[in-house]
Parts: sequence; structure tokens; C-alpha cells
Amino acid sequence: MKKRWLLWAALVGALVAAYIAFIRPRQMHWGATPEEVGRRLPHDDLVPNPTWNSTRAVTVDATPEQIWPWLVQVGWGRAGYYGYDWVDNGGKPSAWEIMPEHQHLEIGAKFPMSPFTAMYCRDFDEPRWMLLRMGNDNGTTDIGSFLYYLDPIDEQRTRLMIRMRDKYRWFNPPILAMQLAVDIGDIFFQWKHLEGVKARAERMAKLEVAS
Repeated sequence: MKKRWLLWAALVGALVAAYIAFIRPRQMHWGATPEEVGRRLPHDDLVPNPTWNSTRAVTVDATPEQIWPWLVQVGWGRAGYYGYDWVDNGGKPSAWEIMPEHQHLEIGAKFPMSPFTAMYCRDFDEPRWMLLRMGNDNGTTDIGSFLYYLDPIDEQRTRLMIRMRDKYRWFNPPILAMQLAVDIGDIFFQWKHLEGVKARAERMAKLEVAS
């Protein structure tokens, strides 16, 4: 029995080591170039020396102005997250249209992630970037940073980047458990989210050209 547990422990240890050494560095920077990963972006200083530091990106055949409205309206019970609606929007399909009621952005605006959790807008520069942080609406319990960044390539294409920075709460088991789960699984949700924004913005751009 003891030998079996030792074998299982060794296997788990090997899997963890392989994830940290080979898988994690790649999934943390899915789609991003080395230059984008190393670039200083707005408010990086809010989380100095993060243990979580991901930059993920996708090229969108649309302008920042055409992408921005889709970002401003994201959220559980709002437009959704354009991804796995069964889990990140309570089973309600994410919107394929601009929702005027969710287009007013201001500091402190709430972006629900579930019925129980939310991010809040801490700063923005329309239509280039928007900084969200978990916590409460007055910023007294901020956790991490979540940045949307739109970088024009030319007159028709834009790089859409998401940068997440945080520090693990090693002595807060409930939050640490959530952080570790996100560390492994968030790549799937964020990839789907980026692709969902891309599909909607490109559809809008094509309709504008056709009209």
C-alpha cells in the first residue's frame, strides 16, 4: 500500500514538474509574440513581481473602434463572455449584437463573472485599453489585474491582447485553490473568449463594409 502511494506521489510530482517546465510557459502566452510578452502595458506596476503573468493575443480583422463595444459589454448577465456560455453566462447565449444599455463605461463599472463574483473597471483609455480588477466597486479589496489592450496593426487589423497579473495567496487556501484552478484551466476559457470577440468584431466590420 505504501509503495503504491509513493508511486502515485512520484507520478503527480512528475506531472506537476512537466506542467511548470514545459506547458505553463506556453499556455501563459498563447498567441502573443515575444515582443508583446515583454512589452510594458498600462498599470503593470499594480502587481509588481507577479507569480501569475500571462499575455495572450489574437489578430482581429477590425479596428479598435469596432472591437471596443464588444469588450465594454462583457459580463455574466450582460453580453456574456462570447465563449462557453454553459459555464460563463449561466447557459444564456452570448450576444451577437451591440447592447446600448451596456455601452456606458466609467470607473467602478461592474463586470460580473458569476452571480457571486465580479471585476470592476479601474481605468481605461477608449478605444485602446481597459483595466479590470477583482474586488469591490471602491477598490479597497483589489485582487490582481486584467487588462484588455488594443494595438492597431494597420487601418483594418488590430492585435487584441489580454494581460493578467496576480500573486498567489499561499496562506489563503480558498483563494489559492481558485488561483491554481485558473492557472491550469483558464487558457481554454480565455482562448474561447478571444476567438468570440474576434468573430463578432470581424462580422461587424464586414457588415459595415457591405453597407
